Amino acid sequence: MTILVAGGAGYIGSHTVQELVRQGFDVVVLDNLSSGRRELIGPVPFVQADLLDRGALARVFRERQIGAVLHFASLIQVGESYLNPRKYYAHNLTTSLNLLDAMLEAGVRALIFSSTAAVYGEPRETPIPESHPTRPANPYGRAKLMVEDILRDYERAHGLRAISLRYFNAAGAALDGSRGECHDPETHLVPNILLSLLGKRPRLQVFGGDFPTPDGTAVRDYIHVTDLAEAHVLALRSLVAGRPGDVINLGTEAGHSVLEVIRTAEKVTGRPVPYDIGPRRQGDVAVLLASKARAEQVLGWKARLSSLETIVESAWNWHRKAA
Repeated sequence: MTILVAGGAGYIGSHTVQELVRQGFDVVVLDNLSSGRRELIGPVPFVQADLLDRGALARVFRERQIGAVLHFASLIQVGESYLNPRKYYAHNLTTSLNLLDAMLEAGVRALIFSSTAAVYGEPRETPIPESHPTRPANPYGRAKLMVEDILRDYERAHGLRAISLRYFNAAGAALDGSRGECHDPETHLVPNILLSLLGKRPRLQVFGGDFPTPDGTAVRDYIHVTDLAEAHVLALRSLVAGRPGDVINLGTEAGHSVLEVIRTAEKVTGRPVPYDIGPRRQGDVAVLLASKARAEQVLGWKARLSSLETIVESAWNWHRKAA
């Protein structure tokens, strides 16, 4: 069996490719390199193509013995989705439908989908269980939730089973320094802190100092990207073994505020972080924490590397090397 990883040259995708290879899977990566980087996946079979290209998709499935698919390919900038919602709905839905059509034509019925905690919107309880109401506050989250709904319909109609993994805040880098986070533009907190310390970004802007949290800054559930990758492989094995479709959170239940992350970065790097506190961003909530119970019970997954110190230290080693 060969595993097709769509969007496998991106941040989370490339770490998952590494984990699949480490565990002995045959892998082929499909990526248009609009945001991914070819060098992050190493000597793995690679097809440069876009999920909007139905012909290219059909060729990949026709030429290779694809047994299951991991789908990471999407637009991910929450702020941009507010400004250009059509782009997010048109792209993220169309690419997912094209991929599903190609799978059905090839007889492939197992998919791991990269979803997001943004499907929940304003939390009514914390940590957030998978049964929590889904009321996404932005087009990015709404498009992801639409794909989840499509996957449920495809399972009923076609027997295509999918596990949607709802990430909270992915962060960190491979412990061997081989790959890390390199978005453009970069909107995530940990890399922006470290890039500002390296002089590659301006002074850090903290969005909101008046949240109802102990220090006034937003609290998030940070999960090491290698822990995420391991969860994807466990989910894949579960599907291959015959598990029906599901939705599963990936988080730690441990929250850290923006100022806690800044203090940890100062401890790890030995450098003071220059920052200013500005107004909140549209749609930001005070606290987002995942319930980890389902991931532990269903997948047998545990976060091994998601202490804040390990996340920041691994990211710092990557960014210094890449500078």
